[in-house]
Amino acid sequence: MMGNSVRPYPRPGLLFTYLAATLVGVFLMMPFAWMLVTSLKTGGAITAVPIQWIPSPPTLEPYRQVFRIFPFGRAIGNSLFVAVATVVITIVPALMAAFVFAWMPFRGRTVLFFVVLGTLMMPRQVTIIPLFIVMRRLGLINTFTGLLAPSIFHAFAIFMFRQHMLRIPRDYLDAASIDGARTGRIFTSVIVPLCRSVIVTLAVLMFMEAWNDYFWPLVVLTDEVKMTLNVALTRIQGQYATRYNVLMAGSMLSVLPVLAVYGAAQRFFRAGLQVGGLKG
Repeated sequence: MMGNSVRPYPRPGLLFTYLAATLVGVFLMMPFAWMLVTSLKTGGAITAVPIQWIPSPPTLEPYRQVFRIFPFGRAIGNSLFVAVATVVITIVPALMAAFVFAWMPFRGRTVLFFVVLGTLMMPRQVTIIPLFIVMRRLGLINTFTGLLAPSIFHAFAIFMFRQHMLRIPRDYLDAASIDGARTGRIFTSVIVPLCRSVIVTLAVLMFMEAWNDYFWPLVVLTDEVKMTLNVALTRIQGQYATRYNVLMAGSMLSVLPVLAVYGAAQRFFRAGLQVGGLKG
């Protein structure tokens, strides 16, 4: 009897799933494709009839005009600084708070943790006016400090870290304690390395959230030199007319850093979103 194995055909249901996923993916990518095509068109080609799906000829002039109309390079640098600083001042306090909630028992710990979770149900728009009043009284309006200060407390990050830490076997902490490690050393040498996947996942999410934030920078920052990228994009729009090819070029530039960060950290996402997988 021949030992040749016959490769089974894919099931019809599986083929339908792949086909549906492909169609959804193409549908979701259409706005990005149109944004790229529009950013490579001249002003007259945008309103041409019939529609030019492929720019003829393509031009990079809209990308050059972006930097002429507004200090776009400074805006990109501001957004990069704000996004990275937001990640740092969000992750570090959240890690410390989660360690306390997970491994340091004290009276009222559960009640306080539920109070922290309760802030997740509060719409951000409700806190904008109180935050603005506080920042104005502290003299932090039109400063990066005032822009970054609300990021120190992030309930979702605390929740994610705590849930992951609760899955870490207690034996790891006991072994470090027997070796003479104090609480600070246990935190930095045991807890933080075991939370690496969650740290990377939340860092990417916080980066994207800060990079795409528009309303709070618009409220706090008034100096054109300090404006972030999303606020700068609104300055490209004219009062009576909008050059859509220039606007799409600026939008493309704003998307690229997020795609780069997500692509670099994509392999950590599955482990991070599963909130740990350690077994006792």
